[in-house]
Amino acid sequence: MNASSCASERFHASDETGLCADAVVRIADTSPEKRWDFPIGKGELTLIAGPCSLETSELGLEIAETVRDICASLGVRYIFKASFDKANRTSLSGFRGPGLESGLEQLAEIRRKASVPVLTDIHESWQAEPAARAVDVLQIPAFLCRQTDLLLAAAATGKPLNVKKAQFLAPGDMKHVVEKCRQGGCSGLTLCERGTFMGYGQLVVDMRSLPLMRALGCPVVFDATHSVQMPGAAGGASGGDRRFVLTLARSAVAAGIDALFLETHPRPEKAKSDGPNLVPLKKMRFLLEQLAELHAFVRERFGHASLEWADEAAPEGEGGR
Repeated sequence: MNASSCASERFHASDETGLCADAVVRIADTSPEKRWDFPIGKGELTLIAGPCSLETSELGLEIAETVRDICASLGVRYIFKASFDKANRTSLSGFRGPGLESGLEQLAEIRRKASVPVLTDIHESWQAEPAARAVDVLQIPAFLCRQTDLLLAAAATGKPLNVKKAQFLAPGDMKHVVEKCRQGGCSGLTLCERGTFMGYGQLVVDMRSLPLMRALGCPVVFDATHSVQMPGAAGGASGGDRRFVLTLARSAVAAGIDALFLETHPRPEKAKSDGPNLVPLKKMRFLLEQLAELHAFVRERFGHASLEWADEAAPEGEGGR
C-alpha cells in the first residue's frame, strides 16, 4: 500500500469567517500531482460523504465518483468517507467491514482512482499511524471523543482530525477535547455535531451546538444521517428515519456550518450497516442542489452568526459576522 502524500496545513482565514488563522483546516495533496488543495472553514462548503461501512472497493468507488461529480458541478468541496471496521456495532452479528489491512488498501485504491481525499474513523490508538498513511483525515467516533490516548495518537500523526461530539456531551465540554488535540500536536481540527440522546432510542439536534463549538475556534461539521438514527430501535441494530435528513441538513446550513457529513448508498435497503439512515445515492443531487444554494445565500447575505450579536456594545450591523 502506498503511503499517503497528503498533509494538513494552517493558513490565514478571511475576517468574514469569524475564525482565527489557526482554525482553518487545509486539505492538500503534496504529491507531484497536487490533485486537491482546499480549506475547511474559509467560507466554502465541504461535503464528507460515502457509505457507512466499506462493503467492497467497487461499491466505494461507485459512490466516490458519483458524489465527486455532483459536488464538482455545484462548487462543493468533497471528501470521501468509509469505515474499515465498525467496532461499535449493536450486535456481534453486525457487519463490521473488511478490517484494517484490507480496508486501508481499498481506501487507498479509491483515493487514487477517484482522485479525492479520504476520511476514515479509528477506534484504537494503534490504528492511527497505519490509517494516516492511507487517508487524508482521521475521524474520532462520538462515543470515543474523550479517550485521551486515542486523541493524542491521532493528533501525533499530523493529519487533520474530525472529532464527533458525544451524544451525551454538552457542546461547551468539547473545549477539553480541543485542548487535548492541540496539545498533542494536531495540525487541523473540525468538530462534528451528530445529535444528542433524548431518552432511549431517540436523538435530537440542538442547533445551538454549532455556534458554541465554532466559538471554540474550530470549523464545524454537521452529520445529517447519524442525527436521524434511532439507537437500538431495530432490535440487534440501530434504526433511523432518513426522511428527516433534508430537514436537519437545511437547518444546519442555515445556522452556519463549514462542512456537511452524509452517508449514502445505491441501495440503502441492502446496505450492511445503518441502512435506515442512508441517503439513496440517486437522491444526492436533489439534496445537494438545495443545500449548496442555501449555503451560498447564507454566506453571501449574512455570514456565520456571531454569539455576540445581541451585545449592546457591538457595532450596529455586525450581527452576522
